[in-house]
Amino acid sequence: MDEKSSESLDQQALAFHENGKPGKIEVIASKPTNTERALSLAYSPGVAAPCKIIAKDPRKVFNYTAKGNLVAVISNGTAVLGLGNIGPLASKPVMEGKGILFKQFAGIDVFDIELNTMDVASTVAAVKALEPTFGGINLEDIKAPECFEIEEQLKKEMRIPVFHDDQHGTAIVSGAALINACHVTHRKMENIRVVVNGAGASAVACSNIFISLGVRRENLIMCDSQGVIYKGRKDGMNKYKEQFANATEARNLSQALKGADVFVGLSVAGAVTPEMLLPMAKNPIIFAMANPDPEIDPTLARQARPDAITATGRSDFANQVNNVLGFPSIFRGALDTQATQINESMKLAAVEALARLAREEVPENVSIRYGDKAFHYGPEYLIPKPFDPRVLLWVAPAVAKAAIESGVAQRKIEDFQAYRNSLERFQGPSRIFVRSAMQKVKANAVRLWSGEVPRIVFPEGGSTKILRAVSSLVEEKICQPILLGYPERVREKIQKLELRNLHEIPIVYPPQSPHFQEYVLDLYLKRQRKGIHLAEAERLMSDPNYYAAQMVERGEADALVNGASQKYGDAVRAILQVIGTSREGVASGLNFMLLEDRFLLLADTTVNFNPTAEQLAHIALQAARVMEYFDQKPAIAMLSFSNFTGQPGTPAKMKKAAELVKQERPDLKVDGDIQADTAVNPEIIRRIFPFCELKDGANILVFPNLESSNIAYKLLQQLGKGEVIGPFLMGIRRSANVVQRTTTVDSIINSVVLTALESQYLKERRQRRSLS
Repeated sequence: MDEKSSESLDQQALAFHENGKPGKIEVIASKPTNTERALSLAYSPGVAAPCKIIAKDPRKVFNYTAKGNLVAVISNGTAVLGLGNIGPLASKPVMEGKGILFKQFAGIDVFDIELNTMDVASTVAAVKALEPTFGGINLEDIKAPECFEIEEQLKKEMRIPVFHDDQHGTAIVSGAALINACHVTHRKMENIRVVVNGAGASAVACSNIFISLGVRRENLIMCDSQGVIYKGRKDGMNKYKEQFANATEARNLSQALKGADVFVGLSVAGAVTPEMLLPMAKNPIIFAMANPDPEIDPTLARQARPDAITATGRSDFANQVNNVLGFPSIFRGALDTQATQINESMKLAAVEALARLAREEVPENVSIRYGDKAFHYGPEYLIPKPFDPRVLLWVAPAVAKAAIESGVAQRKIEDFQAYRNSLERFQGPSRIFVRSAMQKVKANAVRLWSGEVPRIVFPEGGSTKILRAVSSLVEEKICQPILLGYPERVREKIQKLELRNLHEIPIVYPPQSPHFQEYVLDLYLKRQRKGIHLAEAERLMSDPNYYAAQMVERGEADALVNGASQKYGDAVRAILQVIGTSREGVASGLNFMLLEDRFLLLADTTVNFNPTAEQLAHIALQAARVMEYFDQKPAIAMLSFSNFTGQPGTPAKMKKAAELVKQERPDLKVDGDIQADTAVNPEIIRRIFPFCELKDGANILVFPNLESSNIAYKLLQQLGKGEVIGPFLMGIRRSANVVQRTTTVDSIINSVVLTALESQYLKERRQRRSLS
């Protein structure tokens, strides 16, 4: 990085930390505390109840406090990044940042603690005294050799996990990279010769884990600033270096590298020259992990040795050895089993999980986060990317299982698939919601159709977003996709995007389909009295939107999804004209608003400009059926600008709509006219409107017109703390949905999953009717 760009980055970082609220973290209550009653439960006098229970049974602390999800990030600032000994106060920005990574990647809460001591005994005493507060301890940026002594003593004396990430985090991630580098180059771990440059915390930990993975101790040479650590050396030695002293004639790094298979750098920039790589073995493995600048630039390394496989600690080169691949998921698995320590079995389980994950197909949502770059296992991709959401889902269960099997877990996990699925809650409410919908789709398929998942047709078969989404859906076995478009062009796009699991997917070009003329005639007969003549029907059926709708109407597909590259009105028109509405005769748009602990339904968000009371009642009833399908009791709010006035205009319309719903379904909770804040706040209802039926708040919000609903859901989508998915079409005879042009691949996946679920519901309902 040049001096000018470094200065610019420094200025941006300073502004980032200073602007608004200084720093990067805050404490937020996990329970509502905005009423006197809530405060009396959170603190005095109510808080005495859990205190008394914990006093009798200390294990209950995990039931009534945040201990089980709370980690201390502790440093004395003696070895901070590449800055050295800058002291505890100056280390605080780093520790706050570490806390953010715990939260971002594994949902773990953190208090950062900076200790003003460099003494081993006082550090151990201070950390040990914190054991009642925390579920785990992450030691950070403490210099060697003190870091070894501190961790060793704390692990002996504490009954919660203690983990020095500078040692073990780097070791675990580089261990995974080494496994795969050996696999790619057809080497066996027990035969490779390894040279480690550096003898600090991370170098010692890496060497230990390499040996645990099969590297022979006699085949590992460690170097420090004075040269090779060899048997008989006296200067600059300690007990931690002594264990790696080997009998060797080499006395410096250059000599040590002759014939070596692997170089592992955990030292300083520029420690290795291109010439030093020349005598290394074929396909040398070069892990230059000094930060911020590596021991040798990978570009220079490749110029000297084009056959080299390289890794660094930086994101701008291939194979970034980033500790964030390790510590969040490792602690997640340890905390969820209430492990008393993070032992070697758990570390090795994390290594193996990362190595296995790298060999899997990389989903498209990962590629998108890295500028649409395709990743495939090999020399340029040995370990997963830091923003791969699968890391948590692979590593945490592996660590948890190892904790249980090695006897350090105090809490058992019986169903690991359920546990793995539950981890998605840390990646946003939509992940866990959509995961549960996926499971329901698969269960329905097994229960009703011998495992056959819905056939879903995609009119925009050449859309990059659609193809990426379909690739993920095929991987998850959610649907049988049918793509519409020019087969040659679509297959060319599939090949360009390297979506190898789509090569056998059927692609249909409507005018060349054997069903084309049948579809044309069907459309003509259906629309001949609505201005469609035969030639026009043929022209329309050449449009993939119409052809897809006809496939669904004829039962040759179970559902369709479109809209990713066209206006909403154009996409929905074919659906309404070919498939049409259900018996109620009201099509409408529905959005899911996903919150941490529940979800809301918002309607009508896309179709009816100014629906009547009768139409609103039908829309509410349709939304109620959706809510019931997810095993939730509907509570419907007919929204207005007033609370229970019934005055002319919108309030009167919404009041009437509520009455009509009640007539049709007396069992439903429904009320209106009601303001939005009142509808979702039970406290307001209990305090001011005790007569309102929505005692616990509404979970279905029906808006008076398209303006209010569309504005509301799009604002919530951009500014809300929850996530909005949809819109989805209700009131259509068959399953068909239209996504927004601004949609993302993840949003398309969400829409298709719920479309598949809807198609199964409608199909089952039709089958029941035919039997009755």
